[in-house]
Amino acid sequence: MSAIATWPAQAESWLDRQGRPAWIIAMVLGFIVFWPVGLALLGYMIWSNRMTCRSKLSRFQGRPASKGTGNAAFDAYKADTLRRLEEEQEQFEAFLQRLRDARDKAEFDQFIDERRKPAEGQATR
Repeated sequence: MSAIATWPAQAESWLDRQGRPAWIIAMVLGFIVFWPVGLALLGYMIWSNRMTCRSKLSRFQGRPASKGTGNAAFDAYKADTLRRLEEEQEQFEAFLQRLRDARDKAEFDQFIDERRKPAEGQATR
């Protein structure tokens, strides 16, 4: 490959080595020089997930839920609390489903009542 064809990959790897501030500076400079370049860099940064905060995400997504702290009392309390919260969530979701079902039934009953009224009015005439 020629040097012209490989410079975008080289620039990308250099910016990755420098970190997120280098990407932000490149984007700002792109906006200053010619706004479509800055917009293209911003779009690429969002598309390639270079704007996400990996350290915060990995803290919540990468750690298994069953990892203990080493304190047996706290781990038991934590497990009990999580189990209780999951049960409450299931109960609440069941409650919401019963509310939706009751609302649907009431709306359907209202529809049937309204539909029967004109039919009854025509039959009595």
